[in-house]
Amino acid sequence: MTIIYPSVAQIDEAAELLDAGELVAFPTETVYGLGGDAENPGAIARIYAAKGRPANHPVIVHLAPEADPGYWVRELPADARRLIDAFWPGPLTLILKRAAHIPAAVSGGQDSVGVRCPSHLVAQQLLSAFHARRIGTGKQGGVAGPSANRFGHVSPTTAQHVRDEFGSAVHVLDGGAADVGIESTILDLSRGFPALLRPGHVSPQQIADVIGIAPRLPDGSDATAPRASGTLKAHYAPRTPLALLPFAAIEPLIAAQDRASGKRIALVARASSAGEWAHAANVHFVAAPEDPQSYARDLYSLLRALDRANVERILIERLPETVEWIAVNDRLGRAAAAFEREE
Repeated sequence: MTIIYPSVAQIDEAAELLDAGELVAFPTETVYGLGGDAENPGAIARIYAAKGRPANHPVIVHLAPEADPGYWVRELPADARRLIDAFWPGPLTLILKRAAHIPAAVSGGQDSVGVRCPSHLVAQQLLSAFHARRIGTGKQGGVAGPSANRFGHVSPTTAQHVRDEFGSAVHVLDGGAADVGIESTILDLSRGFPALLRPGHVSPQQIADVIGIAPRLPDGSDATAPRASGTLKAHYAPRTPLALLPFAAIEPLIAAQDRASGKRIALVARASSAGEWAHAANVHFVAAPEDPQSYARDLYSLLRALDRANVERILIERLPETVEWIAVNDRLGRAAAAFEREE
């Protein structure tokens, strides 16, 4: 399908809306963002209200390629510069100490701030147009942009996903389907050592190759870590109950559903695992992608499609616990946690 990208006039219109404190949904290589002027507390408040997002949950500031990341932070350490040179524009967010003139609202009240430069052409055009409007004002024109969906639900990877969430209430720039499909890697550099807060397309090994040290991995024990986008235990959840289980634990659930002849359940598993269960009565089977990049790209569209598939429950085969699958495992684990009962 050929996507006709927004015209220069449409980009300028969207930048004008941002300048006026309004919200604009825009595509990035990861997911679609719900954008507002990152230096306008009123616009930031509109983002939180539209999403139903807790006020203490920070948002990421998106920068144009020509913008100065040093404007947003107290200092830009050497490791941050190396990572920017290696991965920007791209799906890497850096957490650094927030500059005093940047509104605390964008950081959920914390003294840190997350910044990144997306690689999607439409995002760059919008950010550059907004940045240009601020020349001579003493401001930089960054765009606060969490995912363009209701808080805690499945992130959008197409313009239609955003429209499904907000209807005509939000201005949307259509840039086609996201190439990466899951949110950016978030790396904390605000405490003097690198710590991975959210896994994504940029891997821990790639980070280590650039800065010469492996980042700490999220294991629940980092009590001093700043709050970051998408790191709550339950997140990225569809509306249909979802369970993430080894296939051996899924089989008896399918068998019980088959005998009950009730409403269908969805099964997402590797074809090699599913076998005859893929054709069982009352099972809506989806063959899971075999590689992590394809799985990540398709994940949110799949979950949204299953919400529309008239199924009672979504059963997903647990993936390998290897570093290659860390980002997809993170998103699936948080989605499943939304439906776990407290013991």
